[in-house]
Amino acid sequence: MTLLKKAGYLLGLPIILLATWFIYTSFNTNFFIPKPLELFDRFINIWFAERFLSDVVPSLYRLLAGLGISIVIGVLLGVVVGSVRWLRWLLEPLFEFIRAVPSTILIPVLLLLIGINDTMKITLIVLSCIWPILLNTVAGVTSLDEVLKNTSQMMQMKSWDRLRYLVLPGASPQIMAGIRQSLAVALILMVVSEMFASTDGIGHWTINFQNRIAIPEMWSGVFLLGLIGVVLSIIFGWIQRRTLAWYEGLKENEND
Repeated sequence: MTLLKKAGYLLGLPIILLATWFIYTSFNTNFFIPKPLELFDRFINIWFAERFLSDVVPSLYRLLAGLGISIVIGVLLGVVVGSVRWLRWLLEPLFEFIRAVPSTILIPVLLLLIGINDTMKITLIVLSCIWPILLNTVAGVTSLDEVLKNTSQMMQMKSWDRLRYLVLPGASPQIMAGIRQSLAVALILMVVSEMFASTDGIGHWTINFQNRIAIPEMWSGVFLLGLIGVVLSIIFGWIQRRTLAWYEGLKENEND
């Protein structure tokens, strides 16, 4: 596929939607649908000027801190649980029960236990994002090739070497799948926590603009959140392609 064709696929739909939006607002004066240039002006002047350091940076910090902690705990705990059969059987009902609890219902509990601060918001993100990573890691560890596991035992590989060269690489496709699921969850919980328990952040000001009937400003917050989601997806895709290059090559060879 040529570079021009790739760019066409990537930008074609956004350009069509933007043109449709521009044409629609040119002939329609609906108060709740701002014009593209008006929205762009609010977007730049609000989020990349007066509120960048006071609101955008704190939101990104909470999002990335919660996601990072979830990855570390989820992978470590998933490797341990996936490697010990009796522990997996013991903890599986508890994991399923906790995972079934809606994340947003934890907000009032965490407010009572921790208070209105960044720790509460990060904790909420961790308690929500850890499960896709943990359960995918467990599934990846338990599905390792039996021949490879037996070979590592016969070669008397050290535990660290076995973890580094067998367990983590073999489980990495499913670990990355769990992290991808957690990206969207982390963004959602960041916004929700800021809407209900915060005095700053993108979520707080988006709902604040809505309550003040500041429609273009509200839409600018929605647009920023969507942009953050796209950037996170692009960055993760780049990391995933390099982390799983061996896996993609293996699948191509199998298809051939």
